[in-house]
Amino acid sequence: MRDEWEHVHTDYTRPAQRPAPASLAESEGDWRRYLEGDTPNGWLIQHSAMTEALVSGRPMYLLHTTKDIAAIRTSGELHVSTGCLVGALYCSPLTRQREGLRPHNLGAYLMQTKPGTTPMIFEVIPDAPIPTKGVDYLHLGAIHLRTYLRYQNFLTLAENDQLDHAVLTGLGAAAGFLDTALRNAVGRATKAPEFIDQLAAAVPAVPFLGYLYFEVLSEYLMLHSTTPETRGYAQVGELNNWLYKRLAFAAVDSMHRLFDLARFHPRHQQLVQLIACVEPALAPGVAEYVRRRLAHLFARIALHPSQDAATVSFRGIDLSALRYVAPGLVGQMVFREIRYMPRYRQLYHCFEKAKALEAWDYWNHEGIPTPFNGILPKGEIGIHPVFPRSAVRAWTAKRDSRGLLHPAQEITAVLTPHLASWWAPPRNRGRMITTDSQVMVDRSAPSSVSAYRSSIEGISA
Repeated sequence: MRDEWEHVHTDYTRPAQRPAPASLAESEGDWRRYLEGDTPNGWLIQHSAMTEALVSGRPMYLLHTTKDIAAIRTSGELHVSTGCLVGALYCSPLTRQREGLRPHNLGAYLMQTKPGTTPMIFEVIPDAPIPTKGVDYLHLGAIHLRTYLRYQNFLTLAENDQLDHAVLTGLGAAAGFLDTALRNAVGRATKAPEFIDQLAAAVPAVPFLGYLYFEVLSEYLMLHSTTPETRGYAQVGELNNWLYKRLAFAAVDSMHRLFDLARFHPRHQQLVQLIACVEPALAPGVAEYVRRRLAHLFARIALHPSQDAATVSFRGIDLSALRYVAPGLVGQMVFREIRYMPRYRQLYHCFEKAKALEAWDYWNHEGIPTPFNGILPKGEIGIHPVFPRSAVRAWTAKRDSRGLLHPAQEITAVLTPHLASWWAPPRNRGRMITTDSQVMVDRSAPSSVSAYRSSIEGISA
């Protein structure tokens, strides 16, 4: 079990060591060397301000925004959320300066786009330097599958049959693209525009592909951007989170009301237009990057490491075999399908608390009081609620005219191993992509979003 959680985490201070399927044209190490050494902002993967704060062993200062400050004061408790951090209080870094605490650009984004929320400052005092191991939610599929199989008797026979049928139907509809992705991963290249259009058509059948698509584009933008804004953030050790936020809100109608990446599936022509609106210089190379990167990641994430990517096909394979051959993909599909069941509000804590308990045990063993989103160390960091060897204090925050935060009133509340309430987004697999060729993105500020927040895995709206 602990080996599975080790596989889910990425340590950016060490060479890539995860086992992978055979026959891949490129290794995780190949990609790590390219991303770190051959992109304008790749140096931030190992040397961001956040990762350096982790390894320093000094107190960490983190920003959390909440709509429920009155409830926190009354109850004296803070509950954690699931999502990309599995079971942690979602935060972003604060940098201590003489004049105050400077928010990371992700935190500045959250405060600007979540009116009606109260910013909170957390001080986490670790007992030792913190490993730079980030949890990568894209790799959680095998754990999702194992958890479902362990607790599937909580579902009725009809619900289990419905789940199996939904997974098989989705895989059957997308099998052509899934096989195309594997062929590209082993070096048999498809033309990039054709690959992107096939990917876009497959997302409604396999919603996880929308998450993978978006994360690949986020990586591309953050690591390759050279705008003055991005360079300014890089100078203070930060990747630019505003880029992918702009992309998401420009790509999908009403994303500001429901941040659901199952609806993210732009075809090739729109993809190029969207990237051109975010940063014109990056548009020419985006399709080929997505083809190579997404195909490689899909093979590593979907297939069991014992498999040979050159011999696997998703056509006509039964579910029992799929669970063995591609546990990562099946688990991601099960995780997303089960959330739409009418009874999932009742079952949510059964499935998600089981995973959170395992994550907490792993973090305690590894000495991680502040887990972060390890797709990239981009500033999504959390507080582990039951780490036994760190002290945590919290205050409400006041913001000065320069945008710096200062502790205002100390909050006498404790983090607890309870998951915040969760709801399922309405199922909507219709095409919600903006088709207007004149899509415009304001590069000086993100799209305005409401204070509403959904707990979609991997992204906090």
